[in-house]
Amino acid sequence: MSTLAPLRLLREPSNASEGNQSNATLGASGGWCQGLDIPNELFLALGLVSLVENLLVVAAILKNRNLHSPTYYFICCLAVSDMLVSISNLAEMLFMLLLEHGVLVMRPSIVRHMDSVIDMLICSSVLSSLSFLGVIAVDRYITIFYALRYHSIMTLQRAVVTMASVWLASTVSSTVLITYYRSNTILLCLIVFFLFMLVLMLVLYIHMFALARHHLHSISSQQKPPAAHRGGSLKGAVTLTILLGVFFICWGPFFFNLILIVTCPTNPFCTCFFSYFNLFLILIICNSVIDPLIYAFRSQELRRTLREVVTCS
Repeated sequence: MSTLAPLRLLREPSNASEGNQSNATLGASGGWCQGLDIPNELFLALGLVSLVENLLVVAAILKNRNLHSPTYYFICCLAVSDMLVSISNLAEMLFMLLLEHGVLVMRPSIVRHMDSVIDMLICSSVLSSLSFLGVIAVDRYITIFYALRYHSIMTLQRAVVTMASVWLASTVSSTVLITYYRSNTILLCLIVFFLFMLVLMLVLYIHMFALARHHLHSISSQQKPPAAHRGGSLKGAVTLTILLGVFFICWGPFFFNLILIVTCPTNPFCTCFFSYFNLFLILIICNSVIDPLIYAFRSQELRRTLREVVTCS
């Protein structure tokens, strides 16, 4: 198996006929258009690291009652989503390897059915992961700008409803996506969803960044600015910049791939871009590895609980 492409909608651009795709590939086959051969071991390694990291986050949040709050429940759901991203990709890769080496023998109809089930799981985990990134951004925004009213705005009941709605919507959407994967309308919905989440996070984080900058400017205008406050403001601003940068780098190429499938499936440049899909998939898995470091491990309480979980104390 030279490549791993988990979603049929990304393997088979619906606007392109088989002959047109092959002609485009031939026309764009020079130099960097050969694609990128990523070893299966890298998929396995990143998937396992992501699985362990996010499993530790979930275990720590469940263990410590001090972490039983809407904010950490959202982080826990993000960890579960990222875990499913890793598990589903690992499952598909192992499934394909077993078929390729003859260890697993199944009828073609069953193979297609299994492929659809795994694709639905992958798609659902990707959509839920993306959704909870947006939910966490909104939660942080409320924490900063409505601190005194946070507990009345983000009640436990509303948090549970939000989490259940995200999981339900992700499951239904992934089922529709895999069923009608040849429809450009479905791809356009995915693209619009990604752009909505990107704009939402961008607006919220820029507003929070501006607040941190304003606080830093206010502190700097004093005669004796407290170093600790200055460091805290700078740390908050840097964190928000990292969040946006990681989000765009890890998710951007994947959804740009969808845009090209809709707009120019037979164009030589687009065909070249499609050949790097494995790299885009690696970036998404890397996001599952990085998310716990950004959203979870920065909490002192959570780090302490993680040490207890690891040492079984």
